[in-house]
Amino acid sequence: MKYALVNDTPKEAQPGLSGKCKCCGSPTIPKCGELKIWHWAHSGKRMCDPWWENETEWHRAWKGKFPTEWQEIIHTAANDEKHIADVKTGQSYVIEFQHSRLDPQERIARETFYQNMVWVVDGTRLKKDYPRFLEVRKNFSPIYKPGFFLVHFPEECFPAAWVESSVEVVFDFQGNPPTDPQDGMRDTLWCLLPGRAKRGAVVIAISRQTFITTLSKQPRLLPDPAHEFVNALDKLFADQEKLREQQTQNQGWKPRKRTWRL
Repeated sequence: MKYALVNDTPKEAQPGLSGKCKCCGSPTIPKCGELKIWHWAHSGKRMCDPWWENETEWHRAWKGKFPTEWQEIIHTAANDEKHIADVKTGQSYVIEFQHSRLDPQERIARETFYQNMVWVVDGTRLKKDYPRFLEVRKNFSPIYKPGFFLVHFPEECFPAAWVESSVEVVFDFQGNPPTDPQDGMRDTLWCLLPGRAKRGAVVIAISRQTFITTLSKQPRLLPDPAHEFVNALDKLFADQEKLREQQTQNQGWKPRKRTWRL
């Protein structure tokens, strides 16, 4: 954990402090060594949230882009199940940052639990992921408006575990520290939307600042729920295809010349 309650105030881990967990209230101790990022750990027991995992510098850097009061927020479901969201905005939108591999069943469980959420995934975890993305990026088809693309084989472009997510998945290929700040592809975030349009996946290129600013002001990344937007695009494509077929049929039809006999 980045924060624990010290005299009922969220504090980052520092040598000599003692605190208690924001989620379960158990005592926590600061872990301030040289190998791992400084953090709080439960005293004498495992982490109370089974979804919690050790953080990387990349993870911490992303959390730090949002206000302190939005970080590590307890989210409670109607059945009293609760988990610690990495970030929960002022409009109750959850942002989960994921560096390590995530089991698909846990991904589904988290999406079902949080519902109104977005993933930010570290695209530099495996060395092959970014070169693979660059190769398939050449075949992205522009659609709708600048920055929107149709990708017919998303599993060839992004890690397979994420292509069937029911919420938006934002891939960050920059790394921490930045691998190449001058590489525009790395500096751009690539958002994979849930669902399919024209049998392809919809991907949006978005700047980091736009992503942060948007979620600081709006209740979600897109004006409408992402799956509704993709469904609307799919219908638009279908209507356009139907119109083209009708136009083709009309152009090919010619009236027969009649020969009148008296």
